Amino acid sequence: MNEINSPATFRHQAAEEVFDWLLNHTYGERFIDNLLVELAGRLRGAGLSVARLSLHLHTQHREWFGATLIWKLGVEEVEVITHAYSDDPIEGYRNSPILRIREGATEIRRRLFDLAEDQFDFPVLKDLKAQGLTDYVVWPIHYTLGKFHVLTFSSDAPQGFSPAEVAFLRRITPLIALVTEVRSKNIVLRTLMETYVGPIAAQRILAGETRRGLGSSIEAATMISDLRHFTDMTAERPRDEVIAVLNTYFEAIADPIERHGGEILKFMGDGMLAIFPLDQPEACTNLIAAVREGQERLAALNAENLTSGLPELHQGVGIHLGEVSYGNIGSRNRLDFTVIGPVVNIAARLQGLTREVDCPVLVTGDFARRADRPDDFTAIGTFPVRGIPDPIEVLTLKL
Repeated sequence: MNEINSPATFRHQAAEEVFDWLLNHTYGERFIDNLLVELAGRLRGAGLSVARLSLHLHTQHREWFGATLIWKLGVEEVEVITHAYSDDPIEGYRNSPILRIREGATEIRRRLFDLAEDQFDFPVLKDLKAQGLTDYVVWPIHYTLGKFHVLTFSSDAPQGFSPAEVAFLRRITPLIALVTEVRSKNIVLRTLMETYVGPIAAQRILAGETRRGLGSSIEAATMISDLRHFTDMTAERPRDEVIAVLNTYFEAIADPIERHGGEILKFMGDGMLAIFPLDQPEACTNLIAAVREGQERLAALNAENLTSGLPELHQGVGIHLGEVSYGNIGSRNRLDFTVIGPVVNIAARLQGLTREVDCPVLVTGDFARRADRPDDFTAIGTFPVRGIPDPIEVLTLKL
């Protein structure tokens, strides 16, 4: 990548090489931020006075609706700014060229070096001029299915962009749309996969593990949880209230699992299946920490629910460890990436047993010994488990 720290004369042949690079040689770059850094360097190398560029994207992400990627001359990485669903639109956006483009403008240009103070119709223009930039041009970039985003370029040449520079930047804008759409869709795909199947399963699926029966055996601590009296709740309360309560419950118990290195494989109505792979040295300790934190958060949630007239929530958790089959299970046309095997069955049986013995968290003796923290558990006896020839040693986790 070539980078020139001061504006140079626009060179048509070098610019054509940038065009060719965009069209024919970007296939090896997976990440959109790296692509923008190299594009900016190549534009400077071709004599264009681009000193700043930004790409404003709408996204399909569980936590934020948009992202802004900004490259500035002299930095080696793109700055990424995310915009959460909970964020109120800032005043700068309400009166911004980005919004104007989204409302239908096809091009916006402001020659900053030539504007008087009272001619700055967008607040961002003052910031750009204060950074030593002299020209600013904004275009929509069109993706498939009618979706579009926003691309900006800023110049640091004394007289701003020349007509040849503007013409070239306008010409490559469709190519920039093409190469960034592919990378942005990769981000969306990875995000959606991680949202629905978890990061480890998503990585394996995206790596090609998509055939039914394809998978592997792994050692994992497996936990299954279930919300008590959920059926009664659904019969007694409005649907939207039930969904809201269920979401706050899952957030309370699921966030600690992910934070402590576990992977949630699925939500099953009011139940949840998660694993902690035993190739992590502290897997059992981390699982215990996640369960305890989940119980603490559930207690805090119940305190809030009681003050607002919502039901008190209780869960049962069953935990076992050992070898599980981890991979694609299902029909020809509908697959589930999950774990199966006796370990999962025993964890499920323990979860059911929590009702009978009135203990919220039960573990097997095998798990307790692997955790190597005897003071964390209290033995409650051995119990027969359907499908298992010998009774299972059962302990409760001290909370």
